[in-house]
Order: sequence, then C-alpha cells, then structure tokens
Amino acid sequence: MKPLGFVFRSAPHGKSCGREGLDAVLATSAYSEDLHLFFLDDGVFQLLNKQQPAAILSRDYIATFKMLDLYDIENIYVCRRSMAERRMAKEELIIDAAVLDEAEITIKLQHCQRILSF
Repeated sequence: MKPLGFVFRSAPHGKSCGREGLDAVLATSAYSEDLHLFFLDDGVFQLLNKQQPAAILSRDYIATFKMLDLYDIENIYVCRRSMAERRMAKEELIIDAAVLDEAEITIKLQHCQRILSF
C-alpha cells in the first residue's frame, strides 16, 4: 500500500490549519503506519523551535510534533528552499527531519496514494 502524504504549508498560530493537520496525522497513525509529512513554504515554521505562542494568546501545539516519534512517524521532510528563504537552519527544527530539494520532495509526493494539505 502506498503512503499517505500530509503537506503543511501554513504558518502556525495565525490559522488552525497546522493544529488540525497535526491532529489528523496523529489520528491517521492509528490506522496506517506509512505516513509521510512534508513541510513547505510557511509550513516550515510549524517546526521552528523556541516559539512562544502564549505571547499572542495561542495554544502551544508545536511541542506535540515531538510525539511523532512515539507514533512511529519517521518520514518527515522539509523543503530546503523554503527554509533558506526564511533564513532557517536545520538546527532550529524542533524534531529531526530530512531536508530535501524540491525535486526530491516532488518524487516522494508522487509515491503517496493520497495527499492532504494543511
């Protein structure tokens, strides 16, 4: 069976997309072991360490990304270009993720049976 892909494109805390996407990933992990997560464009901010959402009266769901390992979700990919455009380094990510070029991400996305975007 082909993996399910979850694409995160939105910045955290401005909308509920990121939190809803993370909830969907965790819920889906109970039914499927082959999940692939992709962080593109402003979605790379979802994984940025040392965020302070309380300052804008938002719920801190970012720390929940650390639980992905407990759910055996290991296929996590971040767009190199998106990180570079936002002046982010791999060391600033809250979890371990593979940093890939756009072409590599496209290939991995093509292998997904279904793709959900958040």
